[in-house]
Parts: sequence; structure tokens; C-alpha cells
Amino acid sequence: MKREKHLKQSLGSTYSRIKESRVLMVGAGGIGCELLKNLVLTGFGEIHIVDLDTIDLSNLNRQFLFRHEHIKKSKALVARDMARKFNPNVKLEAHHANIKDPQFNIDWFKGFTLVFNALDNVEARRHVNRMCLAADVPLIESGTTGFNGQVQVIKKGKTECYDCNTKEAPKSFPVCTIRSTPSQPIHCIVWAKSYLFTELFGTSEADAPDVDHSEDADNAKEIESLRKEAEALRSIREARSSEEFPRRVFEKVYDEDIERLRSMEDVWKSRKPPTSLNYDEVSNGVKGVDTSVSSNDQRTWSLSENFVVFSDSLRRLSKRIQNAQDQVSKGDPPAILTFDKDDNDTLDFVTASANLRSIVFGIEPKSKFDIKQMAGNIIPAIATTNAMVAGLCVLQAFKVIREDLEGARMVFLVRSADRVISAEKLSPPKSDCAVCAVAQSRLEVDTSRATLNDLVENLLRVELGYGEEFSVNNEIGTLYDPDLDDNLDKRFKDLGIKDDSFLTIIDEAEDDPRVNLVLSITEKQLPSESNPIVITEKIEIARRPKKVEDAKTLTNGEKPTNGFMNGHAAASLGKRKREGDDDFELDEQQQVRKRGRVMEEPTGKRNGDNKDDGVVVLDDDDDKPNHNGAIMIDDDD
Repeated sequence: MKREKHLKQSLGSTYSRIKESRVLMVGAGGIGCELLKNLVLTGFGEIHIVDLDTIDLSNLNRQFLFRHEHIKKSKALVARDMARKFNPNVKLEAHHANIKDPQFNIDWFKGFTLVFNALDNVEARRHVNRMCLAADVPLIESGTTGFNGQVQVIKKGKTECYDCNTKEAPKSFPVCTIRSTPSQPIHCIVWAKSYLFTELFGTSEADAPDVDHSEDADNAKEIESLRKEAEALRSIREARSSEEFPRRVFEKVYDEDIERLRSMEDVWKSRKPPTSLNYDEVSNGVKGVDTSVSSNDQRTWSLSENFVVFSDSLRRLSKRIQNAQDQVSKGDPPAILTFDKDDNDTLDFVTASANLRSIVFGIEPKSKFDIKQMAGNIIPAIATTNAMVAGLCVLQAFKVIREDLEGARMVFLVRSADRVISAEKLSPPKSDCAVCAVAQSRLEVDTSRATLNDLVENLLRVELGYGEEFSVNNEIGTLYDPDLDDNLDKRFKDLGIKDDSFLTIIDEAEDDPRVNLVLSITEKQLPSESNPIVITEKIEIARRPKKVEDAKTLTNGEKPTNGFMNGHAAASLGKRKREGDDDFELDEQQQVRKRGRVMEEPTGKRNGDNKDDGVVVLDDDDDKPNHNGAIMIDDDD
């Protein structure tokens, strides 16, 4: 076949393996569109696409498989239909579903030669990582953030997994900062999105993920005042259908609440107090300002323009929720609205509300475009980066299919480095990783009969030889430990342990504990006379490696220098960058390696002195030790 001629010439014997392979691609967004095109043109025999999302207008600038007529349609289904035109000989299967759905179980994952992740959130990535480890299927993880990107090959027992390096938790803000003492634009944006919008059109701010209540105990009096404010606002929402609704909301949050804050004199001893806004005074100054100003998303709006957009968006949202409420059947929960960065009504409201609050507190307002990025936690996606990363995914896939893990690489795109594309050998699994440095097995369980006690006593203690000190955990929390035995008589079914869920057994013995044991559950009706829990695979549970010496010993008694110890990055480095459209992690230590190797000069060769002055030289070329180096100086004498 002419289509295959050049592929056979380029790939040799690997092409026959590619043609016979069955691969899974999770995510059909920015990277996914580029990746699917590459997979189809390369001739992968069977490709399954899973994506829960639908196509939005904002996707069209980089997700090239989609057109305007596809808006609101399934990404997976449209991507399949469009990609089929590139190579009709490839078998394409699309699933408009959540990869966490029960139908995508371990046995389903086992049916693939290779899995590609092209996702945009951490939780889904972790799930696919865990499923691939349980199914022992290679995974190629990828992500982009702006101009930066990363491709990682993951193979059970051979390489680091996705969770070997810690990921930074989503940023949250103390409730008192958001509600009483904002000092940055993001504080006002979170207030507008997670408090004001949800109190008027959604659920209570108590459930908002961007607000941290952990400091509530230290601010009990202030928290009580804030609760009263929220209750008053909830009473105002009942007037959403009235013409006075915008006035009542405005007077409540920008006048009455601000005057209450101003009365707390102790709060403003070291900072400028806020200035309340009067509804009538502001409304009198809006002559000549049209609601069409909301379409200008690049310019920062004035006080009058924000006021007009605020009032207009409130009316639009009130009408929408009233129409939605009219469709609700009797006895069903009331209709609510949720913030969506691509929904102009909700974005206009959050933009205007946040900017009015910024004006009140003397904080610089932001444009609608900026607030869309911040409220949606978006780092702009670059189509070229997606294309480069997708190409690198396929190049690494060739090595995996040839079973050449030694030749596979962790690949980075770093715009600020001297070399835009750089790579390093794959690292082995981290011995302390709670996901891949574990023993794994499967259980067949008659969930209607099996109790937690059957697992603890019969399987773990008698059959596997565990002692007294261990705990049983699932994704919700701890089900059993020596101090928590309330669940022992409960059936698996009653505890929510079902098909393809995971249980993690943590050995807490003081002497020579075992590594964690992860058990995947398969529901099966077993004979009534047999044990309700059966382990299907013989398992050997290794002992945990001994802890390494502490940092003081490792550094010969020296303190770490600017996060480095004797020229090596400290182990604490490795936090994940914040999420982007198809986000990636590139920790600080890895960024240093991309820019240049850390040179450890012998004593007496630092700055021409025999004294260890805490200076570390970074350079790309061992033969030119002073060329283009960066110098880090220790301030600690």
C-alpha cells in the first residue's frame, strides 16, 4: 500500500508492531488533537479515545480538529470522525465518558499495548497512572504550560511513576483574607467567584474550594460576623426577580459590609481602610456608558463601566436562573448556576464584582481577559507547544513498542533554557512512593457476604502474616487500624467497596515493616461454602528500605546552600508547577539540570581561593568552566 511504503522505510520492523498495537488516548484537547493526528498518520492499528468534555468556542484557536459547527458536541466523538479522514485504515473507537467510570476497569486497561495521557487535571492523571500500574501497561504522560512542556515514559517497576514526585496542592486563601482584608487582585476575584456568585446563584460559600476555613478557630468573632453577612445575602437572593435586586446587592456588599469593616479600627492600624461606594452617586455617573463595554476584554474598565456591567450581568443571571427554576420538577432541588470561564454572563459578573471590590480596597483592577485567566486558573495554551509535545510522545512510543526503555527519555521543553528541547534518562521508581513502590495484587470478593473482619483476620493476619499494627485505607480514608475497629462487622458493600476500587494496607510495625500493599477489588459471586475473599495472585511483600541518613550527615555537617547541598539540589525540591491547559510538572532541580550541569570543583579551585566560600558555578560546558555560568552566593556566614 502506497500510504504504508514510507512508514515501513522509516520505521523498519517496528512498523509491523505499530500496526498491530492497540492504544488508548485519554483526553482530546490541546495535546490530544495533535497526538491523535500523529497516531493516525503513523498507522497505529487501533486507537481508543476517552474524553468527557464538550467543545467550547475557546477551544477552536488550538484544537485544530474542531470547527465552529462542532461547539457543544463531544470532543471524543468529533475527534474520531475528523481523524478518520487522515487514515481510514485505522480503527478508531470514541468514548464520551469519564475515564474514572466503572466500565474502564483494570481488565479493560490490560487490553492495550500502550496508554497516552493528554489530560488537563491532576486527579484524572493520578487515576490513569494507578490503573496503568495495576494493569502493568506502559503509560506516556504529557503536559504543557504556555511555552513549556514535558513527556514522561512510565513503566511499572522500571521507571518513576506520575506520583513519585509530589504535586503542589491547589492554592486556597484564608476566609478572613478573602472576606475582610484583601490585598491582591486574586483575593477580590476569589471573593467574587467563590463567595458572592455562589451565595447569589449557587451553593453556600462553606463548600467553596478556594476558601480555607482552617484559621476559623483563631478568628471566631470575625467569622461569626461573616456568617451573619452571608445569611443577609442569602435573604437578598430571594428578590432576584425584582428590579431592585442589583441595588440591594450593591448596597449590601459595597456599602453596608464595607462600613462594618471600617468600624473595626484595630484592623486598619497598619493598612489603608476601604472606601465604601454609594449606589446613587455611582449610578448618577454612568451616563453614556453602554452595556456593550463588556465585549472589550483587553482594557481595564472604569468605575462607571464596572457598575454598568455589574448591574446588567445581575439581571441576565437572574433571568437565567428563573427560567431554570421554572423547569425544575416538584420535589427536586432548586436550580443553581455555576461559574464557567467561557460563560460570558458569569464572567462579566465576576469581572465587574471583583473590580468594584478592588476599587473599594485600593487594589489595581484587572481586565476581563486577565480575570478570565486568574478565575479559571489558566495559563494560556500555545498550539505550537502542544504540537511539539505530541510529536515527542510518538517518538517515545516507538521506543516503548520496541521494548527499548534504556533508549526512552524524559523530555522537556523549556523556553528559557539555552536548549529548548532537552532530555534525561528515565529514573527508577522512588523507594518511598506510595503509589508505585508498593506490592500489588487482586482480590475476588463476594461483596454481599465479605466483611472487613474477613479481610483483616483471615486474609491479612492468617494468610499474609501481618501483625497487630497495620491499617486498611481507601480513597475516602482509614477503614481500620488498631484504634478504629468500628467497621470490622460491616460488609464491603456497606462500606462502599466495589468493583475496581483499591484498598491500601499500610504496615505500621516499628521493626522492619513491609511496603504498602495495594489490593484491587473484583466483585464476584462466590460459592456460599467458600471464603468470601480470595486472593487471585501469589504475592511477595518486600520490606521497606531503611531510611537514609539525615541531611546533616549527607552534607558533612554543612548547612544547605541556597537550597543546594554540596552542589546537589536538596531533596525537598520537586514541587509541581501550577496547572495549565494541559499542564506539566517541571521541578526546580530539573530546571537547573536543563540549564546546565552542577559543577563540583575540588577544594582550592573556587574563585581561585582555597576557602569554601559557598559559591556554586552552573555551566553547560565542562570545557569552558567560566562560559555563561550562573553564580549562586550563600548569604550565611
